[in-house]
Amino acid sequence: MQKTIRLSDFIRVEIEPILQDWEEFATSILHARHMGKVGLRDHAREMLLEIADDLDSGQSESERAAKSKGRGPEDEEESWAEVHGEDRHTSGFSVMETVSEFRALRASVVSYWTKTHPIIAGQQLEDLTRFHEAIDQAVAESLEQYATAKEMETRLFGAILVASPDPIYVLDLRGRFIYANKATADLFALPPDAIIGKSNFDLGFPFAPDFNRNLEKVIADQATYRGKFSHTFASGQGERFDYVLAPVLDEDRNTEAMVCISRDITEQAIAEETIWHTAHHDFLTGLPNRRLFLDRLEQEVKHAKRSSLPLALLFLDLDGFKEVNDSLGHEAGDRVLCEVAQRLADCVREDDTIARLGGDEFTVILTAARQHKDVEVVAQTIIDALARPFQTKHQPARISVSIGISLYPEDASDPLALLQAADKAMYIAKESRSNRMCFYSTSEERNRPLSPW
Repeated sequence: MQKTIRLSDFIRVEIEPILQDWEEFATSILHARHMGKVGLRDHAREMLLEIADDLDSGQSESERAAKSKGRGPEDEEESWAEVHGEDRHTSGFSVMETVSEFRALRASVVSYWTKTHPIIAGQQLEDLTRFHEAIDQAVAESLEQYATAKEMETRLFGAILVASPDPIYVLDLRGRFIYANKATADLFALPPDAIIGKSNFDLGFPFAPDFNRNLEKVIADQATYRGKFSHTFASGQGERFDYVLAPVLDEDRNTEAMVCISRDITEQAIAEETIWHTAHHDFLTGLPNRRLFLDRLEQEVKHAKRSSLPLALLFLDLDGFKEVNDSLGHEAGDRVLCEVAQRLADCVREDDTIARLGGDEFTVILTAARQHKDVEVVAQTIIDALARPFQTKHQPARISVSIGISLYPEDASDPLALLQAADKAMYIAKESRSNRMCFYSTSEERNRPLSPW
């Protein structure tokens, strides 16, 4: 006569193949794919052994009725099912993913058990019934713990959203607000019910077109996007903002919404711009300094190459400025330098670049200077402008200027060579006498200074 095997003993003996079968299913769950064998199996093994011990224990009618409804005996210690539910919540599992693990565990045990015992009756049938009740109880305990952890997470997340000084909001696939935290409502100077259901277009924000294009990119790429926009809201807050857009994916990896976190970076942006301006501009005149001038010259040479347009560089040195400083003082000299910068700006177009290289040396980049005569006209205008008296605190001051001119691509094809050529031409003009301009050339005839008109 064949000995009757209890289901509890069968589980203990066959636990490895049961777990192997279950593990193959578990790895198909999205949030389980990154987990190792230990992470997948530990809870399942202990739950099965706990159920096997339960099958060996006595059970009253009331206990059996309670288990059939998913309620086990009161116990101060966490069961393995509760540990499992909390762990799965922490690992990002959904409710359905957590429940599906229990279904797979049930199916694996029943499949192996019925293959070995195709006819089940008596004690074996009672064991199988109790096993189903134990699994139901484990599901209930796991989900209760999962729900408790989820509720706490929701409360904590809600508290973070309310307390956050940064505007945080959720948008649907059409760019409409479906959630906005208090910081967002305060920034927009609108109550939440005036925001929800609206888009940036509906709210009249000028950055809406660019923002919406980035939303579409996030949906298509399912990747985080970082951007910036400038706007002062009705609340009077901000001017410069950066923001992060992140997709919210459902269980099938489809984008179902977008989260946006923005931050007011106005003070930071202004501070960075101030630092940059200080590093690239002359403190006294506000003109570009040598560093920025060299960068501008490089960019203009590249543009001239692409567009096949000529370029002229004027190198200016003030004649008689040292005498102004020595006789009238540095305050008067500084006033003259500031006025020189203003007069130079009046002599050229807005697209041209004026820079102070240091001391009494200035440069001018003339873009699209098609003819030598056009450059001569500008240079002569500068000579005439700087020949007029400068008003100082004590008495008028007079200076003059020597100008060296180099042309791209005629005289040089790279920025440094172009600057050196203009510098050489300026010294030739200076050696002649003040108020002279000189075009650079390797020939002596070209290097003769031009007389003022």
